[in-house]
Amino acid sequence: MAEAALKAEVAETQDLTDGFSLVIDAMKLNGLNTIYGVPGIPITDLGRHAQAAGIRVLSFRHEQNAGYAAAIAGFLTKKPGVCLTVSAPGFLNGLTALAHATTNCFPMILVSGSSEREIVDLQQGDYEEMDQLAIAKPLCKAAYRVLHAQDIGIGFARAIRAAVSGRPGGVYLDLPAKLFAQVIGADAGAKSLVKVIDAAPAQLPAPAAVKRALDVLKAAKRPLIILGKGAAYAQADEAIRALVEKSGVPFLPMSMAKGLLPDTHAQCAGAARSTVLKDSDVVMLVGARLNWLLSHGKGKAWGEAPKKFIQVDIEPKEMDSNVEIAAPVVGDIGSCVSALLDAMGGSWSKAPADWMGAVTAKRDENVAKMAPRLMNNKSPMDYHGALGALRTIIKERPDAILVNEGANTLDLARGVIDMYKPRKRLDVGTWGVMGVGMGSAIAAAVETGHPVLAIEGDSAFGFSGMEVETICRYQLPVCVVIFNNDGIYRGTDQNASGGKDPAPTVFVKGSRYDKMMEAFGGTGVNATTPDDLKRTVNAAMDSGKPTLINAVIDPAAGSESGRIGNLNPQSKLRKK
Repeated sequence: MAEAALKAEVAETQDLTDGFSLVIDAMKLNGLNTIYGVPGIPITDLGRHAQAAGIRVLSFRHEQNAGYAAAIAGFLTKKPGVCLTVSAPGFLNGLTALAHATTNCFPMILVSGSSEREIVDLQQGDYEEMDQLAIAKPLCKAAYRVLHAQDIGIGFARAIRAAVSGRPGGVYLDLPAKLFAQVIGADAGAKSLVKVIDAAPAQLPAPAAVKRALDVLKAAKRPLIILGKGAAYAQADEAIRALVEKSGVPFLPMSMAKGLLPDTHAQCAGAARSTVLKDSDVVMLVGARLNWLLSHGKGKAWGEAPKKFIQVDIEPKEMDSNVEIAAPVVGDIGSCVSALLDAMGGSWSKAPADWMGAVTAKRDENVAKMAPRLMNNKSPMDYHGALGALRTIIKERPDAILVNEGANTLDLARGVIDMYKPRKRLDVGTWGVMGVGMGSAIAAAVETGHPVLAIEGDSAFGFSGMEVETICRYQLPVCVVIFNNDGIYRGTDQNASGGKDPAPTVFVKGSRYDKMMEAFGGTGVNATTPDDLKRTVNAAMDSGKPTLINAVIDPAAGSESGRIGNLNPQSKLRKK
């Protein structure tokens, strides 16, 4: 009898499933095979079970960096990156990345464990008690809470669809601790799972909108195409290239759109940015927004000549956000560009040759002026000499992914380093967030398998530097180069009071960041000249091993806030 009872108990257990298993099954069913996060109460076992089930689980040292990794994974794959955090403080650490993903239109799901609703609502002081759903809602595209195991499948389905449909963005999914231990029948659990079908359906533009846009473009004497990271995200690379080349219009790539067409393409106006913004008469925006990065489409940067704007975007509310849009084309980028190409037919007249000639002349002039600055071999290095060395490396390794953040390090690298393939440049995005570097580098290596070169300002690196241990732990092919000039902007500022404390922008002189990587078993190198830098980066990229290079930059090099110093208000008061 006892044996029969035991068999019955085992059979009954085999017919059951729990919240842990249903979360994992829901993810696997929908192709979400990687989790970025930090383990802890109440989601420690979820990570263990997920890893055992074949999901790759990458454990970070800080939730914010795991969130940045999930966000960039979404950008690279068009599937929502998943960040898993503990409750309250861990959840809050992930919120910056969630808001960053939403602002930049990266699909991401922040999954957080949480305290029980009945205790939170009565404010009874549960462990890490917080109404996380209410806090997350203003910072993301959608937020959901799952209270019952049978709703886990629906919860993930809704989160996935919200993250990738329309304009992509961040989604919050709240999973209270009690949910994981809930048990239901295995058959009922399997039936409750949802495989999301056509999560991001094509949104075709209206034929009248396409005709209007082409009429405006055809009448232009000095047209310009601006490609934004929305165009890169769309992965409609061949169609976008065909549109640019068929139109004959010069194009200006925004930072993360660099490489959609090579920066060395005959129509690229990257090195003549000021000229084309000021002198153009018709501007077509493809997956780009007229936000602060484009001076809101008005002011000195855009000159005095009247302009007409064509805007291609999936979000109707984006139109007329700063200036009047003469020809809005609403739909997903791939469908819109294909429709424009079809409507252009075989007899499209290219942009006026004199305009393209003027842009080319200005571009070549600026490139020639810059060339000598990129070839110096000074010690300590200046930014241009160091970036000149790295520019050559990317040219020789076009499949490598470049991650870039900082002030001067970011602004100068954006203009100096040419990109040759799409989605190979990852940086701080719309908000200019410092600290995205290590998370982005880890995700890029994990999601693509390609080598990663992360060029970091010493200040920017400080936000996520401990993740070099994560890079070493997972043996990722990441080479980190830190432009070390002993401070924020410059390392030469002085304490105006004459006191002993260093100025707020100054770090420890002569820091050796390379020793950090050595501490975790990686390779650390100190480079003092551009020649040193080029040699050591090439060796690191060849080895595929975690490497950190401390690139010694002249402390006096750099300017206040890089090229956006105008956004940093200066005191008008006299110093006494």
